[in-house]
Amino acid sequence: MQSIQGQIIRKTVYMIKHPIPPLFDENSRVLILGSFPSVKSREAQFFYGHPQNRFWKVTSAVFKEPVPVSIPEKRDFLLRNHVALWDVIASCDIQGSSDSTIKNVTPNNLRLILDAAHIEEIFVNGKTAEKYYNKYTRDVIGYPAVCLPSTSPANAAWSVERLIEAWKIIAGK
Repeated sequence: MQSIQGQIIRKTVYMIKHPIPPLFDENSRVLILGSFPSVKSREAQFFYGHPQNRFWKVTSAVFKEPVPVSIPEKRDFLLRNHVALWDVIASCDIQGSSDSTIKNVTPNNLRLILDAAHIEEIFVNGKTAEKYYNKYTRDVIGYPAVCLPSTSPANAAWSVERLIEAWKIIAGK
């Protein structure tokens, strides 16, 4: 709650359920987890829907492919490269897209993916995803995750070029 010139302003925090199903198939080898979809991603009903998020630019560079634009292109791109995609959080209280406001977390059940695909490595996209993965999921499923620098535009300290270098690990050795 903030006070501006004697007025009380309440910031609304909403309980949101994750609206996007996981993307994977039996050939998926790598699982990339974000924290929770942004408002733009929830509106688009697909991952990394904010036009300033660098996820698609970075991953397409890593796999040496054109940047996918439509949701079907993005799905095909990920599956063709054996990448599964989802988020750590199934539901939470959140204000807008602000990771710092996340509270009352319920984690996603990653067994849905792990039991159907041959996941060899799990990566988390940024420190928030890492925090919630380590808190709610790692010990339950017994898989460690590698933390990659966030592709969010809020991570301005990392250029696209630096992100691409760091994210090359998802393409394998």
